[in-house]
Amino acid sequence: MRHRIIFATANEGKMREVRLILADLGMEVISMKEAGASCDIEENGSTFAENAAIKAKAVWQHTKEIVLADDSGLVVDYLGGEPGIYSARYLGEDTPYEIKNQVIIDRLKDAKEEERTARFVSAIAAVLPDGTVLHTEGTVEGLIACAPAGTGGFGYDPIFYLPEYNMTSAQIPIEKKNEISHRGKALEAMKEKLKSLYREEDR
Repeated sequence: MRHRIIFATANEGKMREVRLILADLGMEVISMKEAGASCDIEENGSTFAENAAIKAKAVWQHTKEIVLADDSGLVVDYLGGEPGIYSARYLGEDTPYEIKNQVIIDRLKDAKEEERTARFVSAIAAVLPDGTVLHTEGTVEGLIACAPAGTGGFGYDPIFYLPEYNMTSAQIPIEKKNEISHRGKALEAMKEKLKSLYREEDR
């Protein structure tokens, strides 16, 4: 039986990244909308991993197929870990990221360079057709930029500066970003788990 993967997101930017990273799995990757699984999901976990599992299980209840979900966000040390698990809902879910990014920059206006440390964290949960849940996590370290830069990526990418590349996450080509990003790392680890499970079955 050929399996497909349903990714629990309606975010097209995220779907583009996910499809590129999972392309060599040999499985079709579709969004929850394309799978016809429209459900309101209350993300009430206290960690990225818990929220990822909540999302994946909610969509799995509708489909009983392989469902992947991620919960990811920006953790800013100077802000005590904010926005953290509330990254998507920070300042309100419908607030444009241009505003969210500027607010974070403004809140760090008195921070020295060494105090601008931050990381992107991504937790991936997979629910298999039999209900088994798998988890992986990835992080990438950086700094909060003094001004947004770049038009690639989405969300907080324009203010997340990577010193070793001398550019923000929104300036890095997507292929390179997928190699080094928090979501890229977590998805690569999940891909290996899925490969080992389904390699024999699909031969």
